[in-house]
Amino acid sequence: MFRTRVITVAIVLPLFVGGMFYLPGGWWAAMLLPLLLAGSWEWASLCGFKTAGRWGFCGAMLLSAPGLLLIAHHLQMPEIPRFAYWLSAVFWLLFAPLWMKSGWHSRSPALLAVTGWIVLAPTWLALVNLQEIPWVLLAILGVVWVADSAAYFAGHRWGRRRLAPSISPGKTWEGVLGAAVAVAVYHGLVWYFGFRNYAPESGIAAAAMVAVLFPLSILGDLFESLCKRRAGVKDSGTLLPGHGGVLDRIDALTSTLPLAALASSWILQRT
Repeated sequence: MFRTRVITVAIVLPLFVGGMFYLPGGWWAAMLLPLLLAGSWEWASLCGFKTAGRWGFCGAMLLSAPGLLLIAHHLQMPEIPRFAYWLSAVFWLLFAPLWMKSGWHSRSPALLAVTGWIVLAPTWLALVNLQEIPWVLLAILGVVWVADSAAYFAGHRWGRRRLAPSISPGKTWEGVLGAAVAVAVYHGLVWYFGFRNYAPESGIAAAAMVAVLFPLSILGDLFESLCKRRAGVKDSGTLLPGHGGVLDRIDALTSTLPLAALASSWILQRT
């Protein structure tokens, strides 16, 4: 399994990072459309939508998210994607924790579809728009990737106390601690070698952003685990060998990227 995971990463990661740095904006957005489609299909499947409902949800996602992007560019209104980012931030900072804490479960197709839009569309928009500052986007993605990898290895090596046994029994507090240490070291190195010429207040703001993004990445992971548990499946899909589906790989990004896009634009405006 581990070997398969590594092979998948070795194939997908260079293509993804290469596109991030070298593709024109329109081509980058087009490259990410299959990601949006696959994530939408997996979300609809987890929600129990029938085939027609899955295609309907996917169609709505493929029309609405790129449509908002085109309208924003045509009208030169960056406020449009920012509104989507704010919707995402409110959901992850307020509604998602309450949802998980209460154990509430909705069977309303409309509510599940709206939730899926809030989870997926702002993430896709953030990935597209942050390509304008690829090094910043890569640094943000690195926070999630480092946290995920460190939690995996620390949890397997020292894990004893379960983080959320009713949702994801494999996650442990020791894994969270290992991830926190790794993210702190990663942030310090990235800032020192890549961004230390920025104003000191920008460094403080960036550290605060990472301090918020880290627990949010865990929340996104747990939220998707809850959805899978209620759907009675181990993985959201099978598209990525060794990793499961697209949602299994972007779960932590859905809860962090939109807020990171908001924070990054604010920080960079003040450098």
